[in-house]
Amino acid sequence: MRLQALAAALHLPATDLPDGEVRGVTHNADWAGPGDVFVAIRGARFDGHSFIDKVRQAGAVAVLGEGLPDDMTSSLPYLRVPDARAALADAAAAIEGHPSRELRVVGVTGTDGKTTTAWLTRHLLRAADLRTGLLSTVGYELPDGELRHFPAHFTTPEAPQVQRTLREMVAVGADAVVLEASSHALALERVRGVDWDVAVWTHLSREHLDFHGTVENYFAEKRKLVERARFAVLNADDPWTARLTGLAPQETTYSAEGNGADWTAHDIEEGAGGLSWRVTSPLGEFGAQLPMIGRFNVANALAGMAAAAHLGASAEQLVAGLASFRGVPGRMELLAGDGPASELPAPRVIVDFAHTPPSLEKALTTLRTTTPGRLWVLIGSAGGPRDPGKRAPLGEVAARLADHAVFTEEDCRDTPLDDILREMERGARAGGRTNFTTIPDRAGAIAWIIGKAQPGDTVLLAGKGPEDTLERAHETVPWDEVAVARGALSDWQMAARR
Repeated sequence: MRLQALAAALHLPATDLPDGEVRGVTHNADWAGPGDVFVAIRGARFDGHSFIDKVRQAGAVAVLGEGLPDDMTSSLPYLRVPDARAALADAAAAIEGHPSRELRVVGVTGTDGKTTTAWLTRHLLRAADLRTGLLSTVGYELPDGELRHFPAHFTTPEAPQVQRTLREMVAVGADAVVLEASSHALALERVRGVDWDVAVWTHLSREHLDFHGTVENYFAEKRKLVERARFAVLNADDPWTARLTGLAPQETTYSAEGNGADWTAHDIEEGAGGLSWRVTSPLGEFGAQLPMIGRFNVANALAGMAAAAHLGASAEQLVAGLASFRGVPGRMELLAGDGPASELPAPRVIVDFAHTPPSLEKALTTLRTTTPGRLWVLIGSAGGPRDPGKRAPLGEVAARLADHAVFTEEDCRDTPLDDILREMERGARAGGRTNFTTIPDRAGAIAWIIGKAQPGDTVLLAGKGPEDTLERAHETVPWDEVAVARGALSDWQMAARR
């Protein structure tokens, strides 16, 4: 794309601009290269304008910003914009040729359930013969099904990465894409340039208040997805849905609690093989089976079915797709030990991302109904300014619903780990409970809790799920919760054989 054409696409004056070739756009000076446009964003710690000379030396051809500081000049052509983050997104979409306009795009947002719902929707669309890609917190997939990871850790990648990945999906022949839209992505305009066909709303609860300030602000950012989509899939069981009705030109509702929605589940049963229920829907009434643990996954499945049906999936394709779904890494992921269960029964160990009081309560309540023995849970809470108000409630939920809870580290960052653990202990003690153990080292805590469990028990390892790093006060270390748990299960079985 030529620089003058980009300026025109952004509705900026192109006079006196050199008409060089634009290769890409970035707001990160370390990523700038020949032919890039640099977006100078004023952040909490740095002003991007201070990196103009650096990006010029790297080969950047122009700068977008909200205005040069009085004491600065630009060594590159400077284009003033009203909102730098919006300009980053708009420029990224223009440079890539607005790839989302060539795809059927489903966006999924909510506090809990959005990852599972996104993966389910992707799977159901593929079952309906749509070549479908995925951008999720776990990674991204092209229609070939191979899970890939971005080099930088974002719940949703930045706008240039989003647009570049969508263009790659178009290039390999994708028909559709399912994209998780976090509140950060919506607030920071990372997905501003996406053309949404369907918005799926899962559930809203207290989260990320360090960034948003209030639950109202948090809701307002997530609501943007519904406002921008042509069709909305809304959770009739979520109280916030009443304020979403009518925002999209078209909508449908779903309910796993019998609230009279368009898509309603009834006669829900949960057994060793997973979930089964009857569906009442615009496509008629039919039975459905899902090989997943957790009654709450019925709601996620209904949301995915409603979205896929809007894009053309039949009832038969939905039923077949649900039956063949194998879950999401780190979302109620069931682990097995080394030996056959008949030869050497072992505790059931489940890895899940549950890290808010409501999501932890859902997970523990569900597992209680399918656990013949004791129910154990391991949980931590993030440090830094990330909503310290949920630490004590996490401890309370864990101690109230599990037979024994273990409190441990989970990305303590710049907050003393002892402070976090004391708050969780305080929450547990609030109800007079003492059924908890505190083990600061997460690997050691996993080894301890699995080592204490017996056949017939269930151990829930909550909070980290598929995340691949563990952030401590002075270091970030590689982390694989499933691998650590499998190692502890192997040790358990070796001890049992003696």
